[in-house]
Amino acid sequence: MTTKRENILDQIKTSLANTTNVGARIYRSRVVPLARNESPALVIEPVSDTCEQNLSLPKLDWSLTVRISIIVRGDVPDEVADPIVESVHSKMTADLTLNSTCIDVQPQSVSFEMVDADQAAGVIGMDFLIRYRTSVNSVTA
Repeated sequence: MTTKRENILDQIKTSLANTTNVGARIYRSRVVPLARNESPALVIEPVSDTCEQNLSLPKLDWSLTVRISIIVRGDVPDEVADPIVESVHSKMTADLTLNSTCIDVQPQSVSFEMVDADQAAGVIGMDFLIRYRTSVNSVTA
C-alpha cells in the first residue's frame, strides 16, 4: 500500500500537467541540477508533515507543506516565471481536494531567489498547505 502523503504528492504532479511554459518538465524531489535546456521546470517536494490527534474521532489530522519550485532562466527571472506562477496557482486551487486525496489545499507563501548561473536564473518557491486525515493506526487509510 501507499501512504496518503505519497498519493497526494503524485496527484499534485498529475494536476500540474500542461502548466504554462513547462511541458513535461515536472519532477518529484529532484536533487540533480537542471541543465539550461531543462528550464523552465517544476520541482515538487514535501517540506514538512505534522499531525494532531482528532479528539472526536479515532483519526489523525495532518498538515503537509508542499513546495513547488519554479526554475527559470532569463534576464528578469521573476518576470519570466510570472505566467508559470499564475498557472501553478490556478491548477492547485482548481480542485481543493486534489481528486479526493485530501481535505483541503491552501496557498501559503511565495519566495524568490535569484541566482547568477551561466545565465541569470531564478527559483520561485510556492508553498501550499495540504490538509488530510488518516486513521490512528495507519497512514494508508
